[in-house]
Amino acid sequence: MIPASTKRSTLAMILFLAAAMPAYAHVGIATTSSFAAGFAHPLSGLDHMTVMIAVGLWAALKGGKAIWAWPLAFVGVMLAGGALGMLHVPMPFVEPGILASVVTLGLLVALAIDLPVSTGIAVIGLFALFHGHAHGTEVPENAGGLEYIAGFAAATALLHAVGIAAAFSLGMRFRSLARAAGAACASAGVGLAFGVL
Repeated sequence: MIPASTKRSTLAMILFLAAAMPAYAHVGIATTSSFAAGFAHPLSGLDHMTVMIAVGLWAALKGGKAIWAWPLAFVGVMLAGGALGMLHVPMPFVEPGILASVVTLGLLVALAIDLPVSTGIAVIGLFALFHGHAHGTEVPENAGGLEYIAGFAAATALLHAVGIAAAFSLGMRFRSLARAAGAACASAGVGLAFGVL
């Protein structure tokens, strides 16, 4: 049995994250040269928060190895994408790919799509590459860029953990609430795509 205080803390964290302001663009918003800036960045954009939490929710819905494999895949591939961005390796469709990740991962959660773990890793990895590349291109060419990427990775892992923690704290009610959250994520992606949010 999960203590009521743990449930309240988890829900408070989710509400806190949901209250953060959306990012206005990926390049040129705020400083990108410290661990703190990197850590704060995923918490400042609706696209980041929804995708990262959706990965955790989807992993929890799947269960088993997906609980650790899918978040780990996202963080690992995101770091590889970040390295490509820092090296100025061009990659097409980054912004559309990020918007597609919000809608697609939201739908995967909302519909409780049960894919094999390896297929989930491929889907998550593709979207993580877009997210990582976008943020790698923001990093200035100095040593602080590595600190920024480390902070971004830590915050991303934390957001995945929020999604997973929601599964454990909500118990039997989790599936229906997770699916509702997935639908909200997909709706947010559509809103971002059409400039409504």
